[in-house]
Amino acid sequence: MGSLLSKKLVCFCDKVAMRKTTQSIDDKIIRSINARRVASVFSAKDFSSFGKRPAVSQALTRLARQGKLRRVRQGLYDLPRPHPILGTTAPDPTAVVQALMKDSGALWQFSGAYAANRLGLSEQVPAKILVQTDGTPRQVLLGKLVLIFRHASPRNLVGAGRPAGLVIQALRHLRKTGLLDDAVDRLGQRLDAATKADLAILSGSLPAWMRPVVERITSGETGP
Repeated sequence: MGSLLSKKLVCFCDKVAMRKTTQSIDDKIIRSINARRVASVFSAKDFSSFGKRPAVSQALTRLARQGKLRRVRQGLYDLPRPHPILGTTAPDPTAVVQALMKDSGALWQFSGAYAANRLGLSEQVPAKILVQTDGTPRQVLLGKLVLIFRHASPRNLVGAGRPAGLVIQALRHLRKTGLLDDAVDRLGQRLDAATKADLAILSGSLPAWMRPVVERITSGETGP
């Protein structure tokens, strides 16, 4: 009788300990996410210090089922952020791409209309967001958005991963739309000194048509 009671007590204690461990991992994850000032997308790897990989993965799954987190796609989660007009905002494309490319070692850079949008040069948010990369080409569904990772040559990835690279991609897009001159004036006024300096350094690697455009931006000159 005493032996049976002892086994039941041990079993009960194990369950209590497991419950406390589960709650501890869940709480640590939520506290860590709430402490972040900007929207981000994360996976179990980001919380490896909180427990073993299977335990962390299970915690993320639980939190998503409870509505405390949102499952963006398999293995990736974010914290839904309320908007006073739009309601719950969609996952941030930049955060998703950063999470997807985090351990790939590949270069990447937004291009096309979304590059211009990121710089405040266009209000258009395209349904298909182009990402130039020297990594693996693929498509990723993100709700109503489609992320298209397109393989690019080194000359099309000049400045990739830096603000200057985003400017270069936006200039390529805006030249096609006929809105280049207005954008050049605005960029000359908005860009910080570090980005302008980086553009000046990269100028020699840019297409011939873009070099005088970059010179206008970095020198502060306006007008055609």
